[in-house]
Amino acid sequence: MHEEHGERAAALTELREKLTDGLARARLTKTQLAAQTGLGRTTVQEAFRTDAPAPSAETVAALARVLRLPDAELLNLRRTAATETGPVGVEDLGPGKPIGEWNPHDLEVHPAGTASGGHQQGAVPERVLPGYVPRSHDRVLADVAAKAAQGNSRMLVLVGTSSTGKTRACWEAVQPLAAQGWRLWHPYDPTRAEAALDDLERVAPYTVVWLNEAQHYLGNPQIGEQIAAALHTLLTAPDRRPVLVLGTLWPEYTDQYTALPHPDTPDPHSRVRELLAGRTLTIPDTFDQEALHTAATLAQDGDQLLADTLTRARIHGRITQDLAGAPELLRRYEHSTPAAQSVLEVAMDARRLGVGLHLPQTFLTDAAIDYLSDHDYDELTEGWAEAAFADLARPVHGKQAPLRRTNTRPKRRSPGGPASTTTPVPPAGSVFRIADYLDQHGRSTRGALFPPSSFWAAAHAHLTHPDDLNNLANAASDRWRLQWAYHLACRAAGAGNTDALCHLARRREVAGDGEGAEALLRQAAGAGNTDALRYLARMRQVAGDRGAAEVLLRQAADAGNTDALCRLAVLREAAGDREDAEALARRAADAGNTDALVDLVRAREAAGDGEGAEALLRQAAGAGNTDALCRLAEWRQFVGDGEGAEALYRQAADAGSTYALRSLAERREAAGDGEGAEALYRQAADAGSTYALSTLARLREDAGDGEGAEALARRAADGADAYALRQLAWLRDVAGDGEGAEALARRAADAGDTDALCRLAWRRQDAGDGEGAEALYQQAADAGDTVAQVALARIREAAGDRGAAETLYRRAVNACNRSFRPEERWPYGLDPDGTPTPPWQ
Repeated sequence: MHEEHGERAAALTELREKLTDGLARARLTKTQLAAQTGLGRTTVQEAFRTDAPAPSAETVAALARVLRLPDAELLNLRRTAATETGPVGVEDLGPGKPIGEWNPHDLEVHPAGTASGGHQQGAVPERVLPGYVPRSHDRVLADVAAKAAQGNSRMLVLVGTSSTGKTRACWEAVQPLAAQGWRLWHPYDPTRAEAALDDLERVAPYTVVWLNEAQHYLGNPQIGEQIAAALHTLLTAPDRRPVLVLGTLWPEYTDQYTALPHPDTPDPHSRVRELLAGRTLTIPDTFDQEALHTAATLAQDGDQLLADTLTRARIHGRITQDLAGAPELLRRYEHSTPAAQSVLEVAMDARRLGVGLHLPQTFLTDAAIDYLSDHDYDELTEGWAEAAFADLARPVHGKQAPLRRTNTRPKRRSPGGPASTTTPVPPAGSVFRIADYLDQHGRSTRGALFPPSSFWAAAHAHLTHPDDLNNLANAASDRWRLQWAYHLACRAAGAGNTDALCHLARRREVAGDGEGAEALLRQAAGAGNTDALRYLARMRQVAGDRGAAEVLLRQAADAGNTDALCRLAVLREAAGDREDAEALARRAADAGNTDALVDLVRAREAAGDGEGAEALLRQAAGAGNTDALCRLAEWRQFVGDGEGAEALYRQAADAGSTYALRSLAERREAAGDGEGAEALYRQAADAGSTYALSTLARLREDAGDGEGAEALARRAADGADAYALRQLAWLRDVAGDGEGAEALARRAADAGDTDALCRLAWRRQDAGDGEGAEALYQQAADAGDTVAQVALARIREAAGDRGAAETLYRRAVNACNRSFRPEERWPYGLDPDGTPTPPWQ
C-alpha cells in the first residue's frame, strides 16, 4: 500500500513538473493559459498546486493541447496519480490516431489568429484558438459524446451557415474522449469520399469518425449512398460499439439531402435521408446574451482574440464569423476594384451552380469580361487580371483571402488497385478557391441572377472536370438555357460523365428520337451507370416489352441499384408473382432500402389484401423502418385495434420518430384529452419537431391565448420552420383579423417563408380584392418567392402589361421555377441575357 501511494505521488509530482516547464516555455501567465484552454482560472491554478488532488483528464488534455505537450504521456501520469487504468491498448485499432495527437487546424477548425508571445524572433507565428464559449448546442453534443463514452454508438451532424463554429464545437466535444484513449479518423486521401468508403469497414470501437463538410461524403453523386449505408452498418453493429460519428453541413445541403422526392422522380439521397433522420442539430448564427457575457469574461481574463472581436461584433453577436474573418472578407468584396469584384462574382456563380472548389484562373479571367460595365471594361489595363488576382490573394486579419491560389491534390491508388473508369483532365495553369464565407454569401445573394454569356463560353472552353461540366449543364437546363445546357452536356459526356449521357438521352427521347436515346443510354450503362439501365427499362416497359424491362432491371439490381430492385419487385407483384416480389423487396431491405416493401404494401392494400399488406409492413418495421411502424399502427387503428396501434406508435416514438409522437398526440386530442395531447406535442417539439410546435401554437390560439400562440410560432421560426407563423396568419385571416394576419405573414417572410403572403394573396384574390392580392404577391415576389412572381406575371399579362409579365416570368425561371410551361413561351430556350433563343440545331 505504501509503495502504491509513493508511485501515485511520484506520478503527480512529475505531471506538475512537466506542466510547469511547458508553461515557462510558452511564456504564458496562468490567466492567459486559462483563456486559451477555455478552463476556469481556479481549475488552472489547482492543476499546478502541489497540495491539490490530481487534475481531471479533461483539464490535463486541454493544458497539454495549449502548451504543446505530449498529451498521451501526461494522461498516463494522471491515470497513475489517480489510480486509473486506460481502456485502450496499443494494438492496431483501425484507421485514425489518438485524439490528443491531432492539431485542431488539421481537422479544419478555422484559425482565429496567431500567438502574440513566446516565439523567437523570425519564427513562424503559431496559430492559436480563442477561449471556447459553450452554447446550447454544446450541451447536446456533450450528451452525445457521453453516451458514446458509455458504450453506445452515436452520430450527430451540426448544421449551420459558414463560420458559425460547427467544427470547433465538434472538436471541443471530443476532448473528454481523448482522456479515455479514443482515436479520431478524418477520411481524406485520395478523396474524402473514396477514403471513407474504403476504410469505414475497418473502423474499430472507441473511434471518432470526423466528417467535416459532410457534403463531400454524403453528397458524392457516385458513392454517397454507399457511404451512408456503410455508416448505418457501423452505427448499428453491436460488435463495433462504441463509435462516434460527427459531421458538419451547410443548411442548403441538409435541405437537399432530406427533401422527399416528387412522385415518379429519382430519389438520389434515400439512404442519406434515413441516416440523417434525428441526427442533425442546427446551431445559431449569433451568440445570445449568455454567450456574449461568457465571451466578455474570457476577454477580461486575458483572451485578446475574443477581446478584439467583441469590439466589432458584440452588437450583432456574429462572434465566430468575425473570428473567421467574415466581415473583412465581405468588405473586401464590396470595395474591390470592378475587375476584382467581377472575378469574385464569377467564382460565386460557379460554386453555386455546381462547379468544384478549384477554379482555373483562365476560366475566372475570361468569364469576368461580361460582368463588367461598358465603362469599367474600357478602363481595363493590360495587366488587369494579374492585379485583380494579386489583390484578392491578400489575406484578411492574417487568416483568409477572398480568393487564394491552391493546389489540386493528386489521387493515389495502391498498386494493382481498380482504375477509375474516367480520369478527369486537370485544368491547365493555376487554380483558385474562394473563401467559404464569400461562397455562401454568393449563394444567398445571387440566387436569382443568371450569369452572362462570357461565363458560359469560358466554362465550355476551360473547365475540364466532367462533374463540373455536367452540373453546369443541369443548372442551365433548370433555368431554360437549353442551348448552353446541350453544349455543356456534350462536353461532359465526352469527358466521361455518364449522367450527361442520360441528360442527352432524355433530350433525344423528348425530340422523338427513341433509337438515339437508347443508344446513349446503352453507352452510359456500359460505362457503369445503373440509372441508365433503369431508364432503358422504363422505355422498354412503355414500349410494351415487359420482359426486356425486367432483364434490364435485374442487371441494375445485380450491380447494386436498390431502386431497380424496388421497381422490379413492383413489376413482379403486378405480374402475380408475389413470392418473387417479396424476395426482391427483402433483398432491397437487406441493402438498406425498405421502399419496395412499402410499395408492395400499397399494391396489396389497393387489391384489398389487408392481411398481406400487414405482413409486409411487419417485415419493413422489422428492418428498422419507423415509417413502416407508423403505417402499421395506422392499419391497426383502421381495423379497430386502438390498443395495438398505440403500442406500435410508442415503439416508433422510442426509436426516435417524432411523427409517432404527433400521431399519439392527435389520438389524445381526438379523445378529448387536451392536456395529454399538449404534453405529447411538447415532447415531439423538444425532440426537434417544428410541426409539433406549430400544432401547439394552434392549440394555444384555439384556447384564446394569442400571445402564447405567437411565442410558440416564433420559436418554430427560430428553428428554421415558419409554418406555424403561416398557420397563425391563416387562422387570424379566417377570423376576420386581416391586419393581424398580414403582420404575421410578414414575420414569416422575414423568417424565410413567403408562402403565408401568397396564401393571403390568394384569399384576397378569391374574395375579389384584386388590388390587395397584387400588393401581397408583390411583397412575396420582392422577397424572391417564385410562385408569387408567376402569379404576379399572370395578373400583369391579364391586364395587358406583357413587358412586366415577361420580366417576372424570366425572374421565376432564373430561380428554376418552370411551372408556367416555358416551352410554350420560349420553345428554343433563352439566351443568358434572358432574350428568347432563335431556332438552333
